Amino acid sequence: MEPCLKHHVADGVATVVISNPARRNALTRGMWEALPPLLAGLAADPAVRALVLTGDGDSFCAGADITSLGPTYEETTGVGVPAEEALAAFPKPSLAAVRGYCVGGGCQLAAACDLRFAEEGASFGVTPAKLGIVYSPTSTRRLADLVGPATAKYLLLSGELIDTERALRTGLVDEVVPAGGLDKRVAEFARVLVSRSPLTQAAVKEFTAGPVAPERLAYWAEQVPASGETAEGLAAFVERRAPRFGWTPAGQGPGGA
Repeated sequence: MEPCLKHHVADGVATVVISNPARRNALTRGMWEALPPLLAGLAADPAVRALVLTGDGDSFCAGADITSLGPTYEETTGVGVPAEEALAAFPKPSLAAVRGYCVGGGCQLAAACDLRFAEEGASFGVTPAKLGIVYSPTSTRRLADLVGPATAKYLLLSGELIDTERALRTGLVDEVVPAGGLDKRVAEFARVLVSRSPLTQAAVKEFTAGPVAPERLAYWAEQVPASGETAEGLAAFVERRAPRFGWTPAGQGPGGA
């Protein structure tokens, strides 16, 4: 089977599968380059309310497939940055479902997701020091923001792998699931994400990404009453029913700006 990115959409959840099982789902150049347009299409799809990124079989992703990249610094490191940034900028909640190896570029992609759930026995590492590569500034800062400077330095300076216990303790993962239970837990939590207000979720993603310009604050202040999300949420609470949130960004169907 040729290395590829598989995807499907069901019940509001887009699942993207990194598939290169013969090499523990290492990403070829073509796979890196295919991820941004794939994410752009899923972001524009109003049927998609959340994204799950996972690997094919018993590994998440063992990094970049070095054999598919060129010999220069730009060819080796630059190919992953657009994919990582596209994932970080995905406008809907994203969750990495990790089992097995989550190393190098795989850890880079997992860190770009909003949340990370891992199965017991998974291993995490960021390994540029083993290859003499300078990790990109944005990737370095994202890792440090996620786990703190001390753990980021441990991972980057040593290239050593850590287990799920340490990953959970340092904030690299949000939940650790017993062996065999990852798919069920991720499906359960994805349903939770899909049931919540997309207006709230979109604002949270923007506000936690960095400073918010005054015009964006004004935009969100307008969206709250215009969307009807708050009225629906309060009515559902009083009526003891599940809310029916319908907001979508402009250009994605009913409820948008």
